[in-house]
Amino acid sequence: MPLIEAKGINKVYRTGDIDLCALRDVSLIIDRGDFVAIMGQSGSGKSTFMNILGCLDKQTAGTYLLEGIDVGSLDRDELAAIRNRKIGFVFQGFNLLSRTSALENVELPMLYNGLSAKERTQKAMSALKSVGLEGREGHHPNQLSGGQQQRVAIARALVNNAPIILADEPTGNLDTKTSAEIMQLLTELNTESDITIILVTHENDISDYSKRVIKFLDGRIVSDEKK
Repeated sequence: MPLIEAKGINKVYRTGDIDLCALRDVSLIIDRGDFVAIMGQSGSGKSTFMNILGCLDKQTAGTYLLEGIDVGSLDRDELAAIRNRKIGFVFQGFNLLSRTSALENVELPMLYNGLSAKERTQKAMSALKSVGLEGREGHHPNQLSGGQQQRVAIARALVNNAPIILADEPTGNLDTKTSAEIMQLLTELNTESDITIILVTHENDISDYSKRVIKFLDGRIVSDEKK
């Protein structure tokens, strides 16, 4: 069974009397353990498609299956549960709570899982250690470099043992050296932990880390190349 299967996905946004078609008949399969870079110009549909994969938005037509589950049939609470347990998110802007420590930021996804405070702390500490931030647990975001903040975000994405990480321009706010370090970390998570990485980027040097590059144009997939 594929990890992700999209069949004929369309997405239409209505603005007044105007329909804007953001995705047009998009179909693909992503298997467990893949590392996919999604590329395209602004307005190509890549971010819309990422939002659908992340259960943040629903398609207008077509079918999205995640581990065989028809995501389009789920209600709001079921979608929230899928996002919490199946998908880890990493964003360009890190999306950390500024007045909260690294440890507490990583603990956030576990607040709805029924774990004790002790269990949450242990798992968060382990996740921070896995991304090279042991000893930084008590630091707030403004006490961390951009690369360290992104590592906290990756630890937060990992802490529920989600099989998928969706990374939206994760190196967009980082310098070249730090970008390479973050991409190396994602590569290690993919190869050593078999975590499926789906990455949105417009940079060729970032897409070079992936195993597969999918390019969007005008809401359609125009190329899908495996390396």
